[in-house]
Amino acid sequence: MNDDQLLRYSRQIMLPEIDAAGQQRLAQARVLVVGLGGLGSAASIYLAAGGVGHLLLADFDRVELSNLQRQILHRTCDIGRPKTESARDHLLALNPEVAMTLIDGVMDAENLAAQVAQSDVVVDASDNFRTRFAINAACVRARKPLVSAAAIRFEAQISVFDARDPASPCYRCLYGAGAEVEETCTANGVIAPLLGVAGSVQALEAMKIIMQIGKSLSGRLLLLDVLNMEWHSARLPKDPACPVCGPAT
Repeated sequence: MNDDQLLRYSRQIMLPEIDAAGQQRLAQARVLVVGLGGLGSAASIYLAAGGVGHLLLADFDRVELSNLQRQILHRTCDIGRPKTESARDHLLALNPEVAMTLIDGVMDAENLAAQVAQSDVVVDASDNFRTRFAINAACVRARKPLVSAAAIRFEAQISVFDARDPASPCYRCLYGAGAEVEETCTANGVIAPLLGVAGSVQALEAMKIIMQIGKSLSGRLLLLDVLNMEWHSARLPKDPACPVCGPAT
């Protein structure tokens, strides 16, 4: 690392659990962020600020006025632009040393599999079960750790599904094939800072996995109720009959 990098990341490097070795692992990492809305905004900002070397940013949508209440990557002047381009401009202004690959459009199964295979960690910041199931299946096949979150109204949940560990559950263990009823921010509403909290936790979990420090949320579901400001953690067992990560797959 050069002098500017040492200064930029000095507050992380001084942590003995991280040190220069952990910062170097971040610099060499590739993280795929699927979804650049409320969750993806906070997650990608902290991943870029923290020094992840290469971000793959995936979204098919364009910025709308109603996004700006919670999607802090985007500004009023970005309305109508692809979210991937708006995100790139924001993140490069924050940290010009981060390499970025933009994936503007809906990924088919083949493209998703290729992007997951090239990544060290996948951050699922999408907002629907179909996409989450597809990302989970790709991560299980490629044995890549997945950091997942969802938020609605005043509640959020975050977990890590680490396919490198045979004992770790996958996202399908949490939600079976019958999970088809979508609750969206558009239909139900969401308070803005909630997405920032959950997305920041996603970034933190991804960085811990990359730096190989601490204990991840693998096998646990972290639940947040911001209306009453309560955190809960629930054990999440592996489903032996899971069609995605079970022994028969």
